[in-house]
Amino acid sequence: MRILQMMGGGDVGGAKTHIMTLIQALRERNEVMLISFRDGPFPREAAKNGINVRVIPSFNPLYCRDEVRKIIADFKPDVIHCHGGKANLVGAMLRGKKMNIPVLTTVHSDYRYDYLGNPLKQWTNGLANTIALRFLDFHQAVADRMARTLISRGFNPEKIFTIYNGMDFGNPMQGVDRAAYCKEHWDVDIAPDDVLCGIAARLTAVKDIATCVRGFAGAVKEVPQLRLFIAGDGEDEKMLRDLAKDLGVADRVTFCGWVSPVNEFFASMDINLLTSVSETFPYSILEGVLEHCATICSDVGGMSELIDSGENGYIFQPRDHETLTQQLIKFGKDPARRKLFADRLYEKATREYSLDTMCRTQEANYEKLLRLYHKPKTRRDGIVICGAYGKGNAGDDAILRGIVQEMRAYDPDRPITVMSRRPDETRLLYRTNAVYTFNIFAVLWRFCHSVLYINGGGSLMQDVTSTRSLKYYLFTLDAAKKLGCKVMMYGCGIGPIRRPGNRRHTTRTINRSVDLITLRDDLSHGELTRMGIVEPEIKLAADPTIILHPASEAQMDQVMEDLGIPVDGKYLGFGLRSWNGLEAVADEIVKAAEYAYETYGLIPVFVPIEFPSDLTPARMIADRLHCPHYMIERRLPIEETIGMLARMKTVIGIRLHSLMFSAGRGVPVIGMSYDIKVDGFLKYIGSRTCIQIEEVTADKLRPLIDECVSGKLDEEVRATAALLREREHENSRGAAALIQAAEAGR
Repeated sequence: MRILQMMGGGDVGGAKTHIMTLIQALRERNEVMLISFRDGPFPREAAKNGINVRVIPSFNPLYCRDEVRKIIADFKPDVIHCHGGKANLVGAMLRGKKMNIPVLTTVHSDYRYDYLGNPLKQWTNGLANTIALRFLDFHQAVADRMARTLISRGFNPEKIFTIYNGMDFGNPMQGVDRAAYCKEHWDVDIAPDDVLCGIAARLTAVKDIATCVRGFAGAVKEVPQLRLFIAGDGEDEKMLRDLAKDLGVADRVTFCGWVSPVNEFFASMDINLLTSVSETFPYSILEGVLEHCATICSDVGGMSELIDSGENGYIFQPRDHETLTQQLIKFGKDPARRKLFADRLYEKATREYSLDTMCRTQEANYEKLLRLYHKPKTRRDGIVICGAYGKGNAGDDAILRGIVQEMRAYDPDRPITVMSRRPDETRLLYRTNAVYTFNIFAVLWRFCHSVLYINGGGSLMQDVTSTRSLKYYLFTLDAAKKLGCKVMMYGCGIGPIRRPGNRRHTTRTINRSVDLITLRDDLSHGELTRMGIVEPEIKLAADPTIILHPASEAQMDQVMEDLGIPVDGKYLGFGLRSWNGLEAVADEIVKAAEYAYETYGLIPVFVPIEFPSDLTPARMIADRLHCPHYMIERRLPIEETIGMLARMKTVIGIRLHSLMFSAGRGVPVIGMSYDIKVDGFLKYIGSRTCIQIEEVTADKLRPLIDECVSGKLDEEVRATAALLREREHENSRGAAALIQAAEAGR
């Protein structure tokens, strides 16, 4: 691969380290050229390291553009990769069909904060970069939080890539005499028991060194052996010196100026600090990790992905100097804790944030963007997915995640658009495009550019909640078909549709407009037969959520700890929802829950599927209990919801997806049915543990609990879970066949 890297040339800090490190790693398997728009230490260092460097020392972007065109004609790159505002501006001017080369930029920092504190540069360089970013083909965010920021600002989620800074962790400094180092460089005498805190950053507003000084000043009162070394220079230096003096810690704070290289600096420190208000994935933290520093940082960029606060480091909210003080005190008083946390963080960083990992990620991103850019342009290649999405229901959101996962597995480059009640949220969560469900013109436009329309899972074809929504979903089936899409009802349930007129309308529409229906239960098949739906091909499959995996064991341990739920406990899960008749049987459910606790030691845990509405019935039951119990009172991501239910010994559910999530992970379930879809699912998996909600009594629940806890059902439940996962693939196989048939018929 031939890669043309472009940069401003004055880059310092993390961006400089990223570019230099990345280019050197990429050169092993690719041909790389670097263009710098400024002469200076960076391009000279790159040339000294054997990198092919061209310098275009001009402030005129038009001249730079023309010179780069000449280089492109000679070098013939496959990809143009920009770093920083000047390179982005030139890249935006180069981009176009005539050149036919994709232009990618790496977003190393939040461009809205790049010139914080300097209004003139914000309204000149910053504004130019902000505009230029909108005209580039692809964007690569350093850390997922930056990717989410770009998506929230309207950048196309399907053209955003993520990368994390990586480092060679194989060569830490050995045998550094820190007392001699500090004396030689800054004439500071270090006592043997001093605890050295270091921060390496530019002294600018975005780095918020003031919070570092304030946090340190609070900690040194209780741990007087603390010292702070600030490695960096910038316009805030005088203010920070005055602040240290005002807080009475000037004699314990050393301003080191710009330090390069920093490896010996960090090898001399005990604690590495970061107090920025905005970052992506700063190298200063990895440089400290390499030298086995204990780490405290503000919750910015990808820091929460690197650091598990309280396990291998500490994280505080930006500008919260009081929390920083407490964290410094903990590390300052406990050298064993510092070493333990530093060792844990080093182990994680070497495993997940190595130089090799960064390089492989970058090459994979190049390969994907080349596929996307050079993909044959056709009017129809997308997929539109419709469902009850964006309403806060974990079950519906899980359906969407399952469908997107399967479609990405089939074709990772095919554009996907989701019809959602909260399209902005959907873009962020699923990294797809999205339109508002009832924005008819946007929906129709997407149909015109798509090959497949998926009426996506759940029970959309019912009139219990609304005739209006049923008619709208039927309209979309007709519209998609008339506008040239293949139409599929994907892993769905049918009914109940009670009104005769609605039944006739549904039958006519599905017979004329749907190509394939995959069902999640047998009862839905019977309902289709009774309605006279015979034209589409009909297959039994399973709910799309069955294929989703729970969060990792380590992550679930942390989630349960955060929720105050002991990891080693035995639990009875409840997935409740408000429904007529629940209050009448609430005392019976309470008796059954207390029976499970008294007989088997199972502690009730109330897991909301639709948040926050499911808290109301959960509290109604919990408030009547006389045994220990836990209430999850925050919205969990889907993977964590599944992971929580997977840790139950058995689950009693009204919510269909509490039963599906549990059964899919091999957990025995007891259904309290309020709807045909609950009956249908439990019948489909061969479960005998189902009671109509109005018939629930403690006497009926107790033997079901006994059977589930006894282990007699374990083998059957595991076999059912495996069967469901296999059947679910009928959904994606059917969708793939429709796409292939449509494209073959063009």
